Amino acid sequence: MEKQLSERTNGGTNDFESLMEQSLHAPRPGDVLSGTVLLITRDNVIIDINYKCEGQVPLAEFLDHEGKVTVKEGDEVDVYFEGTETENGTVMLSHAKAEKFKIWRELERAFQHETPVEGVILGKVKGGLQVDIGVPAFLPGSHVDLRPARNLDRYVGQRGRFVILKFNRARGNVVVSRRAVIERERASLKEQTLKVLEEGVILEGTVKNITDYGAFVDLGGIDGLLHVTDMAWGRVQRPSEVVKVGDKVKVVVLKYDPARERVSLGMKQIMPDPWTKAAENYPVGGRFHGKVVSVTDYGAFVELEKGVEGLIHVSEMSWSKRAVHPSKVVNVGDNVEVQVLGVDEANRRISLGLKQTEPNPWQALAERHPVGTRVKGKVKSLTDFGVFVEIEPGIDGLVHISDLSWTKKVRHPSELYQKGDEVEAVVLGIEVEQERVSLGIKQATPDPWETVAQRYPINTKVSGTVTSVADFGVFVEIEEGIEGLIHISQLSNERVDKPSSLFKVGDKVDAMIVQVDTRERRIGLSIKALRQHEEREEMQAYLKRERESARFSLEDILNEELRLDREEGGRGRSGRGRDR
Repeated sequence: MEKQLSERTNGGTNDFESLMEQSLHAPRPGDVLSGTVLLITRDNVIIDINYKCEGQVPLAEFLDHEGKVTVKEGDEVDVYFEGTETENGTVMLSHAKAEKFKIWRELERAFQHETPVEGVILGKVKGGLQVDIGVPAFLPGSHVDLRPARNLDRYVGQRGRFVILKFNRARGNVVVSRRAVIERERASLKEQTLKVLEEGVILEGTVKNITDYGAFVDLGGIDGLLHVTDMAWGRVQRPSEVVKVGDKVKVVVLKYDPARERVSLGMKQIMPDPWTKAAENYPVGGRFHGKVVSVTDYGAFVELEKGVEGLIHVSEMSWSKRAVHPSKVVNVGDNVEVQVLGVDEANRRISLGLKQTEPNPWQALAERHPVGTRVKGKVKSLTDFGVFVEIEPGIDGLVHISDLSWTKKVRHPSELYQKGDEVEAVVLGIEVEQERVSLGIKQATPDPWETVAQRYPINTKVSGTVTSVADFGVFVEIEEGIEGLIHISQLSNERVDKPSSLFKVGDKVDAMIVQVDTRERRIGLSIKALRQHEEREEMQAYLKRERESARFSLEDILNEELRLDREEGGRGRSGRGRDR
């Protein structure tokens, strides 16, 4: 080889100056040279580096991962000059060291000029990540991203660009930053974005982060908040239902605060608002199918289409008046048929009815049980004003306290009935629209006042018990539930100032019927009349006996009878003046 070198050296000139020039430019150990591949042997690659002898590089340095040779004869390659010659006169070279040297040189240049370099994140190490940028480099955890990253594992395997923060070739120490590159890129993008950023402009961005209340979108150097309520016209439970991190999305700028650099974004505003035609698409009275999307204590929301929901109020779920929680009627996800009851486009509200899609049981009830029909049922509940009786499952009728008894003074329904009692009643009225049924229990039995006049004719003697004493007279019960009033003027033949001085509750009293008013349900009684009547009967009996014994003349008897007749007529007139 020295001979070949000598021939190349002495090919055209042997002058001393040429030899001196070659000597001055002779490579030194550690130099990186460019050479030409002359020959590829089984173990080495012979390379001409324009020196007195050829150099050789171990073939292994030119094999790829599959073991194939990556060079051929005539290729130009960089080699590292080791400076030692072998026994056969060749110089030891290294292609791997040349590549490593070149990498360090490029890294040093990048460090000096603050130029980003390419690299791949290999894995986690203490305090950060290890990066391959041609040589091993350390990426501190604080320089991985713009914000501190909790999960560094997700960055492993990513290729990116890094800025060299520290460089020490002698120690092989290189520290890099990914955050610095991102900050530079964002600063450049931000400058461009701010030129077009204004309310109403539509931009494309990348979903950067998702929270419970929305998503942050990178518009290019500046982030905007896309609130969950502005993602779609329809109901969105979680932002992740609509977007995912990394998604490219079109958004409109709703609000921009340059001073604070806050941007509010919207997605739904780019699409037509379905509420603009809600009244046209969902007319009152129309029936539609929808999906139950939410159930609350006061009703259920039904999605009629994306962005349009209506409320079925709990009162419109069932014809039954029985209090039932909406969750007992419908569940989230149910497909239901509903009827539109009202549309308020301005406030984005639609009132829906579920019960309206089924036959009205109140209408059917009116047909099955017209007014006057007798029904039987159990007492469902008692109130101060009456009793509710179940006529049919889910339908109750009200018996007002005034319709419980013909004769009893009922202060509270519990005096007569308890919950669960079986009763018979008469239908007094049905209001279909108001969903009300009026019942009467007393109407199921004859009204005793209708026959009072026949059972208690005028001048009939009755016996009773004092139920109450008032300043104007005494009330006497002559049969269960039927009372008569003895006016103060009819208590005695003598003047009475206070009825309580003569009678108390519970006293037994005999009196005479002097008035019956069935329409006003009043009976007038008189002790005074009874006594006069009894006196007259005694006198007539006495006169009869005397007449039979002829002790009195006919004229005396006639005069006494006329006097008694006048007194009898006076009693009838005085009884009609009583007041209860």
